[in-house]
Amino acid sequence: MPPLTKGSERRVFLFLQGPHGPFFNALARVLRKTGAEVRRVGFNAGDRAFWFDRASYIPFTDRPEQWPESFRGLTETLGVTDLVLYGDARPIHAQAIKIASERNITVHVFEEGYLRPWWVTYERMGSNGNSRLMSLTIPQMEQALERSDTQDPPPPSHWGDMRQHIFYGALYHWFLLFLNQRYRNFQRHRELPVSKEFTLYFKRLMLMPFHRLQRRWATFRARRSGMPYHLVLLQLGHDSSVQSHSDYSNMSEFLEQAIKGFADGAPRHHQLVIKEHPLENHREPLNRRTRQIANAHGVGDRVHYVPGGKLARLLNEANSAVTINSTAGQQVLWRGIPLRSFGRSVYNKPEFISGQTFAQFFGNPTPPDTAAYQAYRQFLLKTCQVPGGFYSRRGRRQLLRRVTDMLLAQCDPYETLLPGNAAQTPQLKIVEGNKRLDAGSQRNDKLT
Repeated sequence: MPPLTKGSERRVFLFLQGPHGPFFNALARVLRKTGAEVRRVGFNAGDRAFWFDRASYIPFTDRPEQWPESFRGLTETLGVTDLVLYGDARPIHAQAIKIASERNITVHVFEEGYLRPWWVTYERMGSNGNSRLMSLTIPQMEQALERSDTQDPPPPSHWGDMRQHIFYGALYHWFLLFLNQRYRNFQRHRELPVSKEFTLYFKRLMLMPFHRLQRRWATFRARRSGMPYHLVLLQLGHDSSVQSHSDYSNMSEFLEQAIKGFADGAPRHHQLVIKEHPLENHREPLNRRTRQIANAHGVGDRVHYVPGGKLARLLNEANSAVTINSTAGQQVLWRGIPLRSFGRSVYNKPEFISGQTFAQFFGNPTPPDTAAYQAYRQFLLKTCQVPGGFYSRRGRRQLLRRVTDMLLAQCDPYETLLPGNAAQTPQLKIVEGNKRLDAGSQRNDKLT
């Protein structure tokens, strides 16, 4: 097979950090079959463990401040045309994207699906608060859909990789804990020590049967009263969507404001259900904090805490939901339930997101424009949402069938649908922590 080209250049893909597990290795294997050259930079023993082609593996063992210069050298030495990574907010990725944009290197960003749990997100140059979706309006999307004759991708035929997700997370941190001697300069983008992280993952994995029973009982208690209830959708406090794209630093801050707003504004017979994230490993004692805050505001008997699990059963009877910027908000909107988000997110559009305060929202929530949301959802399904998953074997196979061609395409997923000037490649700012790093010419996004 002749070498694949990008313009007149051979395609050279450089992979950085990916989702836990073997997905990046599987994607690289398929790309090599197209004639492309593929390399991987690893920053710790966990990265190395899941990259099975040792000849293409490049260990980075220097200090973090040396990474930008090392990355520049790699792009020149290898002739890199494409950069592949998972999440754009961690410092090593934000720095690499900035340099890549200056050198006309295409950046392929993977993330968990915006329409989770059934999908994976694939974009170029940035995701979440750095996504092109942040600057696109609903009328632009509707216009693009009117011009489009493409079919929606098929829905995933299977999903259920939560156990695999937790397993690979625990295994990854086991490698960091016991086999990371070569990478003594590695600094994690999360503050928690590796030993603590591993312990939390392992504990979560072992206690899954107990948590399932606990969750079912809590859900039953929340629903059996027959009273109207509102949902608070918690997230992982250390996740980049919270740390980089909101004004909150942890879930306790969000809980304090949400419960106070409920106490101040909700009718006295209404209930509040606090829904824990499915991957929460209790870095913060959120259940205890919920009880403390609820009691302090005099609503202890009206607030219920549900540990993890699936959302559908609770959503089906909810009056409304609030979140920082969880992708679970998409499930709320899909059902036509009023939603208030308090962070920057790709679905934070005025047509279907309330602008009320906590108290106002819990008292009389503004409903979404369901027609506008359906257009928005349809646009995502035709562009950046790919059926499949990172963690189960079946999910990876389904994902690879479609996403490989998306990486090889000359234009990004949005350019295939957007007409005229809207299809031009955007200028970009990359968010790292609470800072914004200008990447080439700056993009004038409104992160609202």
